[in-house]
Amino acid sequence: MTTVGVEEEFLLVDPRTRRPVARAEEVLAHVAPHDLPAGAKAHRELIGTQVEFASGVCRDLPELAGQLVAGRRVLDRAARAEGLRLAATGTPVLADPAPALSRGERFELIENLYRGQVADYQCCGCHVHVGVPDRDTAVHVVNHLRPWLPTLLALGGNSPFHAGRDTGYASWRMLEQAKFPGAGVTPYFKTAAEHDAAVDRLVDCGVLADAAQTFWLARPSPRYPTVEVRVADTAATAAHAVLQAGLTRALVRTALAAGSPPPEPDEQVLAAAVWSAARYGLTGSGVDVLAARRVPAVELVEALVAHVSDHLGEDRDQVGSLLRDVLAGGTGAQRQRAAGEAGPAVDLLTWIVTESG
Repeated sequence: MTTVGVEEEFLLVDPRTRRPVARAEEVLAHVAPHDLPAGAKAHRELIGTQVEFASGVCRDLPELAGQLVAGRRVLDRAARAEGLRLAATGTPVLADPAPALSRGERFELIENLYRGQVADYQCCGCHVHVGVPDRDTAVHVVNHLRPWLPTLLALGGNSPFHAGRDTGYASWRMLEQAKFPGAGVTPYFKTAAEHDAAVDRLVDCGVLADAAQTFWLARPSPRYPTVEVRVADTAATAAHAVLQAGLTRALVRTALAAGSPPPEPDEQVLAAAVWSAARYGLTGSGVDVLAARRVPAVELVEALVAHVSDHLGEDRDQVGSLLRDVLAGGTGAQRQRAAGEAGPAVDLLTWIVTESG
């Protein structure tokens, strides 16, 4: 059985101003361990406007869906206890400059290293963890995942607004993340030792705080026996997060069963595919990285589903239903834009944050 878990980052917003508020400590004080699902955790992030929910290790998608909905409801109640609301968006729709950063030795190390680059980095992602036997297997899996990461991003874009303006992108968060050293699709590595040596070199070069910090979109987790895929923005609804988890788990299973070496697409074409997915989401063109050509983004989704079809297993019906809902009702970015303007988009996000789908 291939286990799965999800980490979700959220913003705390004032319902009157609709802007993020740096009161994570106060909000988390309202969350007791027994309020959360078994094995789940809630904690602060780098910026004081952010909180994170991390699910426990789940055996199937229904269990994961239940945990994500429960976690969102617990954090939403805690935010409301402080007169705030929980918003699931990749970037702040409206924002004030330079919110307070969280205190702590590692947070301060990151702040001192990146300075102004993190002073207003209020970006929130959806990180999917899928269990694997060991780190060498994790590296093998990541190699197979590389061509499909842009398609997961196109499905998971949920940050069209930033600081009050429509950026024109489905995922502005990805553009913000691209500013960090080494960001983008994970390089091809033959072994875990080769991967770890590359990370250590970046630490020695002074561009990463430590070996637990990389900006690649997929990696062997530095803490858990998992492959960690962190390409998508925080999902607007729990259902969208479950879809990311289901497709990612199917990609991992497909990689584990692969009888041939992973493809090695051109690095510049991979970068172009990430940019196109961030720019257009599902509403325009994408890049077929294996053919190195432009195609409609929805065709890439169809290709991904065909690629994993034999390994969806018990997730097939749920993933199919969730995918149809997103294709019909829109990604998070499409739903935000449908609200019309930045202010109403915040209201929508705080309203649907606990929606289960």
